[in-house]
Amino acid sequence: MLPLLRFTLDLFSTDPTLEPAVPAPKARRRPAQPVTPASSPVRPISPQLPASERPVYVPGVPLPGAIAPAAFTHPQANREVRLADAVVAYAFTRAKRKSIGFVIGPDGLVVRAPRWTPLHEVDAALREKGSWILRKLQESRERQSRAHTARVAWRDGVVIPFFGQNITVLLDPTHGFSGRGAQLKTVDAVGQSGGDGEPAEKILHVGLPKAATADQIRDAVQAWLMRQAASHFKLRMEHFAPLLGVQWKKLRLSSAGTRWGSASADGSIRLNWRLIHFREPVIDYVVAHELSHLREMNHSASFWNTVGTVVPDYQELRAQLKEDAIPKW
Repeated sequence: MLPLLRFTLDLFSTDPTLEPAVPAPKARRRPAQPVTPASSPVRPISPQLPASERPVYVPGVPLPGAIAPAAFTHPQANREVRLADAVVAYAFTRAKRKSIGFVIGPDGLVVRAPRWTPLHEVDAALREKGSWILRKLQESRERQSRAHTARVAWRDGVVIPFFGQNITVLLDPTHGFSGRGAQLKTVDAVGQSGGDGEPAEKILHVGLPKAATADQIRDAVQAWLMRQAASHFKLRMEHFAPLLGVQWKKLRLSSAGTRWGSASADGSIRLNWRLIHFREPVIDYVVAHELSHLREMNHSASFWNTVGTVVPDYQELRAQLKEDAIPKW
């Protein structure tokens, strides 16, 4: 029978050299051994487990949806670019200038480019400056966060900065401040006003009743601060103007939200009264900065050299002006 079987298999083979596929004998299966809890610490998962003990499988979230990129969006954004792991939506404008300019403020990034610059060059410039832009945007966001937490809660005993030092507002219904509305007093270590001990605290006595509203307290304190600012700014302008060889005509106080000062060719100077919160050297930098514009109405190298003649450490003071958080009114 063997030759006949061989002949039959050869008829169904397309390759005469191919050995017939003979199924291998089936291996005998060993009977399953029961697993007891005592013999194994792992409990087998089986359909017989109660529903409360069966594992629950949660579908995975795709990576792009699980990790969203950081975003910086300007309120007037009309273009956007991805820089590293962040999407930056910025306000883009055409301007009469020779190069692409970047300005980062509280609202975000503003890009200005010459009318003839193609958009792909703008994108390339953004990517080239990408690390700097992201760093400055993050710093600006952190400053805004600090300013938000520094918002003043106007009440009796509130603490505010004055020339870089904290002063405490005390409602004093006895008034008696000769119409000035408020008076700053220094309390020494033993609690005596005007004593000879080491100054421990400065108290701003405000002529208002203890039941005064938050708006009344704010307005009274602001009026006092503005008077102090006008007096101090005038003294410092009179100090720096002769050194810079300029003459100023008029000083006005500003309440701008993002600008500390400005200068006009006619000699008018505007300074933000909130500068009174900063240390005196920082105020001096802003005063010298605006007076220097009466010589150089730009921010060229010549302008900064002019500022440096009267405030040599202006770069450090400029950084403090940007980094220090002042109360948000």
